[in-house]
Amino acid sequence: MSVLGHLQPASVFSWFETLCNIPHGSGNTAAISDFCVRFAKERGLRVHQDEVGNVIIYKPATPGHEAAPTVILQGHLDMVAEKEPGCTLDMEKEPLKLRVDGDWVSAEGTTLGGDDGIAVAMALAVLDSSDLEHPALEAVFTIDEETGMEGAIALDGSLLAGRRLLNIDSEEEGVLTVSCAGGADSLVDIELDVEPCEWNAYRLVISDLVGGHSGAEINKGRASAVVLLGRVLQALFERLPMRIVSAVSGMKANAIPSHAEAVLALAEADFEKAQAVLFEMQRILRAEYAVADPNITLTLTPEGKAGQALTEHSTRRVCAFLCLAPNGVAAMSMDIPGLVQTSDNLGIFRVENGRLTGTFSVRSSVASQKQMLLTRIRLLCEGLDGTATVTGSYPAWEYRRESPLRDVMVRVFAAQYGHEPKVEAIHAGLECGLLSGKLPGLDAVSFGPDLKDIHTPRERMSISSVARTWQYLTGVLKELKA
Repeated sequence: MSVLGHLQPASVFSWFETLCNIPHGSGNTAAISDFCVRFAKERGLRVHQDEVGNVIIYKPATPGHEAAPTVILQGHLDMVAEKEPGCTLDMEKEPLKLRVDGDWVSAEGTTLGGDDGIAVAMALAVLDSSDLEHPALEAVFTIDEETGMEGAIALDGSLLAGRRLLNIDSEEEGVLTVSCAGGADSLVDIELDVEPCEWNAYRLVISDLVGGHSGAEINKGRASAVVLLGRVLQALFERLPMRIVSAVSGMKANAIPSHAEAVLALAEADFEKAQAVLFEMQRILRAEYAVADPNITLTLTPEGKAGQALTEHSTRRVCAFLCLAPNGVAAMSMDIPGLVQTSDNLGIFRVENGRLTGTFSVRSSVASQKQMLLTRIRLLCEGLDGTATVTGSYPAWEYRRESPLRDVMVRVFAAQYGHEPKVEAIHAGLECGLLSGKLPGLDAVSFGPDLKDIHTPRERMSISSVARTWQYLTGVLKELKA
């Protein structure tokens, strides 16, 4: 039975619900890509699917718009597949469990995938329509944006005639994004030494953090569970004999970790001392993050015998890595007030099987500062006899001082809303940067409805905002006649 069937605009929410019934986490997009191909063929629309799974659907202009330049509608097929601890939904195989609460759509126990399922749903609604006015369209659906923009990297720009791009991948209604940071991931690998250990094992859990998007929310003062893990482990290591057995935090490089766990080896006699250290650290951390992350919780529970653990030297190296690793805002823009210029996020961290591995997401609108952070991470790893490999590098999307597309979009917005939109740059990465490099002269704007807490199980999407954004999109397409 449909959960969203009573919502308006009906076509948009119908397609969104259909997409939510197809598992489409990053790296698991074959089914949703094939669905888009079937959609196009069933409607007699020309379609191209490339080897990685990107899909381009072409639709001719409606009467009166034949002379207008082609417009690209663009969004990504993949979503960040995160879920709450204890959620049993298999996000690789099962549909999302949608729910409606007042003005908000969300999913039970998981991310919603409004980022960027709403873009795909709106594009499908336009492609499926018979009464909307629009220029010739090229709907571009890319794969694996959330894990390094792999689809946009692989996309063949020669398949696209359009040089006006509407990217529907922003999360705040009323904001037109016209520039974004470039970025890269840094993959860390450090070999560690393991030895037999007779001490007891205890599970340290750091929980109840807010988390969030490592681009859009990196400057909101929220705690990173992996950073706190480093501080807590170092505090324990300095005060009593302790060895690390294993550790884990984060699932996605571009999400601020909201949960961390470590299995520690301690002498049974030191358990109460460790509890006292954690009690004091929880007090300190809650005071530090009282406004942005007030519910930080530290727990330590017995796990039986350790059997083996890292050596003292390797435990020290793990603590050093976590305490010295750059994380968070590195520089603010001197040109655009309030804009984060450079940052990084240690979004994935593991200690298991005698290795420390991790992934940093590095972002900057200044190429030299992006390189600076990547170098810092590499030097830290080399100092700990490890390596750091750069992958998924993508360029910044530079601001265009003259933009006919932006002019039309500002004019249509003012007519519909009664005031002008915000026109701004963002710190989060968008595919517009990569596409600008492939499509010389590209004039692009990104926009979208209100989405809250994306990349977390608290993600939700405003129903009324979707309706207004749909009206805005169709209004812009109608006005793009020249």
